[in-house]
Amino acid sequence: MHLILVGATGLVGSAVLSHLLSLPASQIGQISILTRRPVPLAEGHPHVKVIEHHDFTCFPPELLYQLKGADGCIWALGTSQDLVSKEEYTKITVDYTIAAAKAFSTLSDPFKFVFVSADGATEDPGTLTPFFLRAKGQAESALLALRSTHPSLRPYSLRPGFVDKSSQPELSKWQIQRPMPLLKKLIPVLGPIYRTIYPSGTTPTPQLGKVLTDLAMGDGEHLEGSGIVGGGRIITNLGFRRLAEL
Repeated sequence: MHLILVGATGLVGSAVLSHLLSLPASQIGQISILTRRPVPLAEGHPHVKVIEHHDFTCFPPELLYQLKGADGCIWALGTSQDLVSKEEYTKITVDYTIAAAKAFSTLSDPFKFVFVSADGATEDPGTLTPFFLRAKGQAESALLALRSTHPSLRPYSLRPGFVDKSSQPELSKWQIQRPMPLLKKLIPVLGPIYRTIYPSGTTPTPQLGKVLTDLAMGDGEHLEGSGIVGGGRIITNLGFRRLAEL
């Protein structure tokens, strides 16, 4: 099995990489990480290839050659809507995602593309719907639409809720430190309260890393059951918790 990981220096990407590195060689033969910056957690692992890549709107033939035969991709690239303009957020969330899915669909058949969305993502927003949920919903819909022109593509979108790293505090040292919006600065205070009053809205990082990996390593077929929407290809946080047996 050969998987691609994008966004390895963020919280979700670090959780995914931590899980991938825990797997035996019989399950994962190669991990290819596309990144703009070093990935310290990947150092010293011979089956991990870190590929420096800066323009995520373009995936040239020489890059795709290095990725040829990959079975799937976990797309954890993202940023906070508070750190960039709406135009830049849309570019990162929608344009980068769709460009990658189109390019990677040529690597194998089937090719599983797992997009990290957000709980509440929608293309039918209300007046109070945050912009980032609209953009995430737009990306989800665009991925589903790609199947008509890229039949090898098997897209999934997973919508985590409050991503909870309390059981994996070591992830902090592997994340790139960026300016934090006020709400994220309050997580050490608000996190325990949220876990207590709304446990079903949390997304623990160990299980998140595993479920994302399982989707990328699976057969690419549609899912069924509660918490699964979008024709079996969008997993809400409740669906995630069911798959994770939480």
